[in-house]
Amino acid sequence: MSQVTYIGLGSNLGDSQSIMAEAFYKLASLGAVKASKLYHSPPMGPQDQPHYHNAVVQLVTDLAPLDLLDQLQNFEQESGRVRLRHWGERTLDLDLLLYAQEQIQNERLTVPHVGVLERDFVLLPLLDLDPHLQINGLNLQDTNVVKQSNLTVLVDESWVNI
Repeated sequence: MSQVTYIGLGSNLGDSQSIMAEAFYKLASLGAVKASKLYHSPPMGPQDQPHYHNAVVQLVTDLAPLDLLDQLQNFEQESGRVRLRHWGERTLDLDLLLYAQEQIQNERLTVPHVGVLERDFVLLPLLDLDPHLQINGLNLQDTNVVKQSNLTVLVDESWVNI
């Protein structure tokens, strides 16, 4: 049965926009996809690294959560993922943010993704895709993180057409 999922995309090494567009097309091989705007955000971890490109993709897929996670990790590896340190620079990061309305917690996967409600670079793209989206009964548009965000939009949804 098809499920609506949301995948966070991030990159700050290499040609981030092209790397993320390629990831979008790989995700399209798993089901119907729709992209948020492309954002530019300061790093969450060490500050001595480039700013990030961030977006979220809505994916409707038949894959089970752990099978989807395996595919995301495979796509990261295919992109030449480099991850030098925790919360450090990387060529591509794909995070399974939401899987339908499911609550998942095991050794490999936590959904909703840890910290999702504290990260404007996740919340704003989620709202691009569904302005009425809720997580655990909380309207995302009502969060202080969204109200106080000063993220920069780099490109509208057309960033995947490069």
